[in-house]
Amino acid sequence: MFKKMMALSVSLVLIVGMLAACGGGNNGNNEAQPESSGASADSSKPVTINMFTASPEYTDAFNAYIEEYKKVKPNVTINLEIMQSDYNTVLKSRIAAGSTPDVFQTTAGGDIDTFAEYSADLTNEPLAAAMTDAVRANMTSSDGKVLGLPVKGDLFALIYNKKLFAEAGITQPPKTLAELDDAIAKLEAKGITPFANAYKEWWVWKHIFQHFVDAAAQDAGTDAKTLVADFAAGKTTFKDHPILYNNFFNFIDTTIKHGTDKPLERDSNAEVSDFASGKAAMMTGKGAWDEEAIKKINPDIEIGIMGYPVSDKPEQAVIITGADQALRINKDSKVVNETIEFFNWLYTSDYGKNWFSQVAKVIPPIKDVPLPDLDMPKQMQEILKTEKSGDLAINYSLDTFHQKFGEIMQAYIGGNKSKDAAIDEIQKAWIQLGSNE
Repeated sequence: MFKKMMALSVSLVLIVGMLAACGGGNNGNNEAQPESSGASADSSKPVTINMFTASPEYTDAFNAYIEEYKKVKPNVTINLEIMQSDYNTVLKSRIAAGSTPDVFQTTAGGDIDTFAEYSADLTNEPLAAAMTDAVRANMTSSDGKVLGLPVKGDLFALIYNKKLFAEAGITQPPKTLAELDDAIAKLEAKGITPFANAYKEWWVWKHIFQHFVDAAAQDAGTDAKTLVADFAAGKTTFKDHPILYNNFFNFIDTTIKHGTDKPLERDSNAEVSDFASGKAAMMTGKGAWDEEAIKKINPDIEIGIMGYPVSDKPEQAVIITGADQALRINKDSKVVNETIEFFNWLYTSDYGKNWFSQVAKVIPPIKDVPLPDLDMPKQMQEILKTEKSGDLAINYSLDTFHQKFGEIMQAYIGGNKSKDAAIDEIQKAWIQLGSNE
């Protein structure tokens, strides 16, 4: 998903330094990789690391650590290429052509295994030891190897405007579907549109859906990982899980009926703008990565987070945390050792430890690092003192499935597919695209 972090809706390519047409490449130079590469890189020879990512919202932050590392290793040049639209397609074409970048980005979870044969084993590196346990699990392959490093920690929640809730007389965030209906009625009575959506983006759909998957798994007496595996194996259907068959689709219908106009024309930027400018009280399908963009538009906005009301059980309305994006180091790169050394520095140096919270202003994926001075991470910390995080269910399916899922849902809300037809296609896509097996 390269989406959940994306803040733009058009293709963007940025180059830092001299742009190479491709990365370090799979060119037959299969260097033996040491257990820890920190001491093996030659600091005298010129080195160029080509980095290909899908996170345009972190361009300035990436540039900052590239500039800082130049002070540490003057011989190392890092070329940063960022693409949003068609990133997956371009990455796969480069890999197929034997031009794998030195560093590239994928989703975590199932895609850790998908790209395992191209990824350096980071299990014994200092950067892996620095990761939090939950994040390290998201970066680990099925055979127990750490093959990715997190871009950031994530928070997925239903985001709301505290001031608009107060104006409507909503004293507590809704936790059940009935409470959500009541909140919608109160907002509209005050002339406030309840929902801002970004349904033009395929990736927002998986962010919403995972909350319902977690609840469906709980009702089935299992966990999200097992439930997703059962869908991918064709062992279960939506009709076996009323939260998916009924509640999820009813929720989507509700957000459209009581949301901003032309939902299929609203992209991520438009949704952020709608929410930040007070045109809507709640923002669907997004997370903590949007706070900076929201506050650039409205510095005085009071942001709140809550779990999605998915049923009549308040305990199922939970926020979700974890890491769903991974950077991968090309194991066959000519500069694999230098690249690993760079990321070891980022994850363990004083600068790197501060970079996550103070420069990138994201939830740090490493241990013993303070949170950024932002509303959503602070509220997350308070909520998790008394409530458990939901499971990051999107990590249990491949992004090939998630993209198809988003396209099917777009067709559903556009009136081109009935609910049952959409469900049938989603179930088939889960079997065809959902797992590595």
